[in-house]
Amino acid sequence: MGSSHWSTDAYTEAAHLRKASGKSSFAYSDSARTSGHWDIHPTLDPNGVTVRESRDSDAHPHSNAIAVLFDETGSMGGIPLVFQQKLGELMNILLTRGYIQDPQILFGAFGDATCDHIALQVGQFESGVEMDENLRNIILEGGGGGTNHESYELALYFLARHTSFDCWEKRGRKGYAFLIGDEKAYAAVSKRHVAQHIGDKLDQDIPLRQIIADVQRRYHFFFIFPRNASHGHDKDIQSFWRELLGQNVIFLDDERAVSETIALTIGLTEEAINLAAGVHDLSAVGASASAIDAATKALQPYASEKRLVSASGEMLPGLIVADDSITGVPMVERL
Repeated sequence: MGSSHWSTDAYTEAAHLRKASGKSSFAYSDSARTSGHWDIHPTLDPNGVTVRESRDSDAHPHSNAIAVLFDETGSMGGIPLVFQQKLGELMNILLTRGYIQDPQILFGAFGDATCDHIALQVGQFESGVEMDENLRNIILEGGGGGTNHESYELALYFLARHTSFDCWEKRGRKGYAFLIGDEKAYAAVSKRHVAQHIGDKLDQDIPLRQIIADVQRRYHFFFIFPRNASHGHDKDIQSFWRELLGQNVIFLDDERAVSETIALTIGLTEEAINLAAGVHDLSAVGASASAIDAATKALQPYASEKRLVSASGEMLPGLIVADDSITGVPMVERL
């Protein structure tokens, strides 16, 4: 998937037309809430999906997979709305500053599989305005169970077992996975929830650390923790994620800087920039001073402590061969 091209003009014009007509950016979600029919949009239903794919094409010969999934429960408030409004800025930064070639972005959302009507929604990897359509078709149920836990592990299971991408399978380059939320994951992937919402039959539950390791084998995995969310200042939840992911937990003071933060994270990991260069780039594409400050503050720990990972499609020293559990294709990964 992802063979079309991104057009900031088309994205902006569509937003203007919706505003002029009085139509919400999340009209599908509004309809579900009004009618009480909590039916996942067909393009986002994970049940029965074999894989979501990021593939090379004539238009995008060097595709790179980027997955962004967010907690859509009540504790996150209006943060998903902010993200949709900032999508254009994310693509503008990635494409005009050259941080990564041919980005293809998958959007998804998750709730609480123990109590919500909708536990998981996952779109396709896209290069064009289709990614905005996927994002706007997400239902923002705004539920959650009040236990300080949501089904992050179910989203991670889908990424680990139901995504396939050429940047990894052809070139040994990891994709990027960003989860955005403010609560804890459950201790294990529930085989019952997987069967109910994805359709896989597991013999047993999968421990959280194992599914995270599975994701990390093919993705640079980051957790963005918005401090303005309901649990944004909960030290126990902060420690939970920091223990699991270390420097790859990004504490963001201003959710309006989420696009800038994701772009800079990719630029830093790709060794395309340092933070100083990132500040210059964000300013050049018109990011606000407050967004630049929030993004650079959030990424200072990562920039100073991260271990740079290079990736190449060549069989160079320091690379190992692994067999991918989804495709069976031998791949390379830098030690």
